[in-house]
Amino acid sequence: MKLGLLLLATMPIAAYAQDSIAVSSTNEYPNTFSSGSANVQPFNNKARRFRDWSISVGGGAAFMVHSDLKSITDKKVNWGYNSYVSLDKQITHAVGISLIYQRGETTQKGQLEGAEGIAAGVAEAKTKYNQIALMGDVNFSNLMRRVDNHSPYRWALHGYAGLGLMNFNTSLHDNDQFRWSTSPARSPLFIKQKMDISSFYYQFGVGLKYNVSKLIDIEARTMYIISGDDEFDGGGWADPADYDPASKNAKYNMIDKRRSDNAWTVNLGVSFKLGKHLSHLAWHDPLEEAYYRANVLENKETDFVVCEKGDLDNDGVCDDWDRQLDTPAGARVDGAGVALDMDLDGVIDLYDKCVTVPGPVENNGCPTTPVAPATPDAVEVINKDFEGIEFELNSDKIRPQSFEKLNHAADVIKGLNTNDNFLVIGATDARGSSAYNLTLSQKRANAVVKYLTDKGVSSGMLTAEGRGKTDLKYPECDPATKCPEWKNEANRRVYFQAK
Repeated sequence: MKLGLLLLATMPIAAYAQDSIAVSSTNEYPNTFSSGSANVQPFNNKARRFRDWSISVGGGAAFMVHSDLKSITDKKVNWGYNSYVSLDKQITHAVGISLIYQRGETTQKGQLEGAEGIAAGVAEAKTKYNQIALMGDVNFSNLMRRVDNHSPYRWALHGYAGLGLMNFNTSLHDNDQFRWSTSPARSPLFIKQKMDISSFYYQFGVGLKYNVSKLIDIEARTMYIISGDDEFDGGGWADPADYDPASKNAKYNMIDKRRSDNAWTVNLGVSFKLGKHLSHLAWHDPLEEAYYRANVLENKETDFVVCEKGDLDNDGVCDDWDRQLDTPAGARVDGAGVALDMDLDGVIDLYDKCVTVPGPVENNGCPTTPVAPATPDAVEVINKDFEGIEFELNSDKIRPQSFEKLNHAADVIKGLNTNDNFLVIGATDARGSSAYNLTLSQKRANAVVKYLTDKGVSSGMLTAEGRGKTDLKYPECDPATKCPEWKNEANRRVYFQAK
């Protein structure tokens, strides 16, 4: 007898982006920032800039539960196995779909009551199954996130639900029941279910994923499988009216009156993200997306899309993401919708006549005295912008997510005395050869200097210097295996120093 079940879920997803328009500037302290609002686009893969396909494999334990014969009893746990492979498609930032194949085996036991149970003893059954299903995937972590809170997007809670078809073979072994031979050596009872239109099953569960790298995720997943079949555990099927103790025709399915034998699996798996793009749609930071649109897609034509809940201040950040709902018209904002104040002088960039140099409100954000030579404080501010600059793997190509930091650094440097000279220093961790690391660090320092000079910094102010692995921020990390990865990552850096 089969059970019917319909699972349907719809999930909203927030979307935003921004473009820019120019504002006025003075000649003495040029305002090189552009400010304004926005072409708003849904946060999805329409632009084909993200990975959205992956292949997942995994395996673990399987148990027959909520059935007549059970894998987990008060005396023993009878272990089975489950394995799976799936092709996964990410549709939006929070919703995906998978085509999944599962194969496994459970071992379960049960005992009849009364004289028939004593004669039969404890029955043992095995179920071997194959399943293929279509399964929905909801990323609850992305639904709950608003904007980046400076924590890495490395963990995500997923929910799964789906339905499919399965076949199974079961075998039941006991001493006295369900046999067509009268000799002591009784043959086991076999039950087979073919994979056809009548073999529907349903499953749902949760998983916790960890983003190991841009290519690999690992996941712990648990699923509950509803077979809809009273023979799935090997105990057979019969109506209560068929029970006849006198004829020793007792059915093991009479232990539990429910008509569906259900299973439970616990798995560990790995996902291989396919494609050539840098980021996967499920792991992409929305705030990073705002920076990308502000700096990389600036001045490109896009289609207007109205925010579902509106954009009250028309700053390009939808109201359900916006932390400052009254941004002045034309002000440039960050991914949270807050008006930018790059020099932190209390005058937002829209009204600041000297965007990169702090100054009092009464002087429109410009200093009342000439610009002083570079100080340790200025070097410290620039180094904060240099922290976490990302490059392509084993390359000197700067990744787009670092553009915003370097743009800010360029404007701070341009506000300094042009007679000052500085070193832009590249360093690596202790992995690899000294010659290779020295060359790579020099190339990366050169790349940063070139980016800054392209943004208007005087080339005479900057000198690139590669130091390879001779300039470790954490000297105790040589060799690299002596330290956690966060310290090795901190050793791979570019930083700023007065010459």
